[in-house]
Amino acid sequence: MKKRQRLNSPLYAIIDRQACGLKDPEKIAKECVSAGVRILQLRDKTEGIGAFYKNALLIKRITANRALFIINDRADIAKLSGADGLHLGQSDLPIKSARALLGPRAIIGKSCHSLKQALNAEKEGADYVSIGPIFKTPTKPGYRAVGLGLLREARTRLKVPIVAIGGINKDNIALIKKANVKTAAVVRAVCKSKNVTKAVGDLERLFQ
Repeated sequence: MKKRQRLNSPLYAIIDRQACGLKDPEKIAKECVSAGVRILQLRDKTEGIGAFYKNALLIKRITANRALFIINDRADIAKLSGADGLHLGQSDLPIKSARALLGPRAIIGKSCHSLKQALNAEKEGADYVSIGPIFKTPTKPGYRAVGLGLLREARTRLKVPIVAIGGINKDNIALIKKANVKTAAVVRAVCKSKNVTKAVGDLERLFQ
């Protein structure tokens, strides 16, 4: 399967050291990929660049030829680790600059919290946009939930793939599917689970 085709995979798992309770990122990555997750992002706001880079190298080996590996924020780590792409926030590097550094094959996504931001990201050349937080979540304490309405509106206006994110779990993931969005990003619903394989299976079953 070509890299960009994987952007329509149902689950996009984000390994966030802080949100996941400081669990071992390598172990979580292995469990996610073995369970069938085909998009994996490493996000780390707590450790130094050295630890982030080390974990990126470990996870790149796990995901090779099996899943897309996306680095959050750090274009330098994405390039040096050989990751498949980079996920940017609204205050991070411009997409054009990230593309110049990572090359045309890199997958670049951008976090958006409004339709205007999503349309701008698409215009700037994003390969996908994430819309959220759809539901209230402690991983984004400074953001209000944007709700399903924005997700539905974005689906009718954007041509690039959309990833729903924010507070998504087994109790509400079916609502994402009803909004006609193909991919849901999950953080705590997977990485804080005692059984990652079961959590992934349950989420995919409910989403399908």
